[in-house]
Amino acid sequence: CRFYCLTFNLSVKIYRSIVNLYLIIFTSGSYKMEQIYQSHKELFMALEKHFTLHLVNYKEVESIPANAYKMAFIASGGVEDCVIRNFSILPYPITLLSDGLNNSLAAALEIAACVRNKDMKVRIIHGHTSDMAKQVLLHHKAFAAKRSLKGKRIGVIGTPASWLVASHVDYLLASQRWGVNYIDIPLQEVYKRFYEITDDEIGLEASIFANKAKACQDATAEDLLKAMRLYKAIKQLCVSEQLDAIALSCFALVKQLNTTGCLALSLLNNEGIPAGCEGDLQAIMTMMMAKAVTGQPSFMGNPSFIDVKRNELLLAHCSIATKMVNEFIIRDHFETQSGIAIQGLMHEGDVTIFKCGSECLDEYYLAEGYMTENTNLSTSCRTQLKIKLNKPVSYFLTNPLGNHHILLQGSHADEIQEFMQQNRCKLRE
Repeated sequence: CRFYCLTFNLSVKIYRSIVNLYLIIFTSGSYKMEQIYQSHKELFMALEKHFTLHLVNYKEVESIPANAYKMAFIASGGVEDCVIRNFSILPYPITLLSDGLNNSLAAALEIAACVRNKDMKVRIIHGHTSDMAKQVLLHHKAFAAKRSLKGKRIGVIGTPASWLVASHVDYLLASQRWGVNYIDIPLQEVYKRFYEITDDEIGLEASIFANKAKACQDATAEDLLKAMRLYKAIKQLCVSEQLDAIALSCFALVKQLNTTGCLALSLLNNEGIPAGCEGDLQAIMTMMMAKAVTGQPSFMGNPSFIDVKRNELLLAHCSIATKMVNEFIIRDHFETQSGIAIQGLMHEGDVTIFKCGSECLDEYYLAEGYMTENTNLSTSCRTQLKIKLNKPVSYFLTNPLGNHHILLQGSHADEIQEFMQQNRCKLRE
C-alpha cells in the first residue's frame, strides 16, 4: 500500500468511507509514517471523526486518486525549500495544515510568505485541535460544493430582462471558472408544452396547492390552472433538456400566455431545482451556489427599501419556495396585476444575504442578519421580508453588485465565505 490509512471502528469507517482526506506529508529527516501519526495523533484523531484519513509522502503523491480531496500537511520545520520545489503537486489555492508541533507553524509561515510573494493565494489552517477540524470540514464542504457544480446545466428560457443592464454573464468564463453551462432555450419550447397540457392533467395538483394556502385573493381558479400548466410545461422542459436550474424570462410569458411564472418557480425551488425570474443570469448562479453549499432553497428578491439609520433592508419579490415559509397567500402578480404570485409569510430568524456578480462571476456580497417582519406594502412585490443586517446596509446604496440578491434562512456566512475564497472571488462591501 503506497499510503497509510487509519480508521477506528466499523461504524465510523462506514460513514467516512465516502469522505476521504489525503494529507500530503512534508517532514524533515527520515519518513516514518507510524511515527508521524503518533507525533500528531491529537489532530489526526479529530480529523478521523469526519474523514477516512490517508497520509501520503509527498514523493508518492501520484498514488492519490484524481480529483480527490487533499491538502498539504506541514509536519515539521525545515521543509520550506522542499515544499516550494514541489509546489506544482499541491492543489490550488494552496492550503497548509499545521498543528504547530516540531516547528511546523514556523515553516508554514515562511512557505506562505513565499507563495504570496508570487501573487498567489495561500491559507494556513492552524489553531486548537477542534477549531482546525472545523476549518477542514468547512474547507471540504466548499471543495465538494464546487465539484458538485461541474457539468450543471442552467436553462436560460427566453432572454434576460432588458432592465438587467448590470447582470450579464460571459458564458465561456462562467464555464471555465465554475464548470457550469448556460443553455439558451427559446420560449416557444415552453409555449408548445403549455398548450398541450390539459386542465384535467393539473386540476388535482392545483386544488392541493390551493388548499395549502392560508388564503387566496386577487386571483381566480382559472389563473391558478394556467399557472399550474406553466409549471408542468417548464418541468417537462427541465427533464427533456436535463436542466439543473432555470432562469426564466417571466415577463415575456405574460404577454403570450396571460399568466406568470411565480408559481412554477416556487414549486421548482421546492423540488431542489434553483429557479429564478427575469432571466437573471447572475442571480440564478448565486442560487445554485447557495444550494450547492447549504443544500437549501433560496429567495431571490429586490432590495425595495433601505433604512440606513436602522440598518434595515426590505427584500421583496412575487415568488418564494413555499418550503421556506410558514404560510402563504395566493395573490396576483404585483407589476402586471395578472396571473399568480406567492405572498410568503416567513417566521422571524437568522438569515444570510448573498450575491455573486460581475460578468466573470468572480465578485460577491455576503452578510448575515435577522428577518424581523413580513410587511404588506402596496408599493412592493408580494413577498416582503424586512431584515436587520449585521453589516452596514449602505453597501446597497454605495457599491451594489446589482439589483437581485439572494436570501437563505439561517447563518451560512462562514460556509459561503470559505466557498467563495477557495474559488478566488473578491468580496465587495
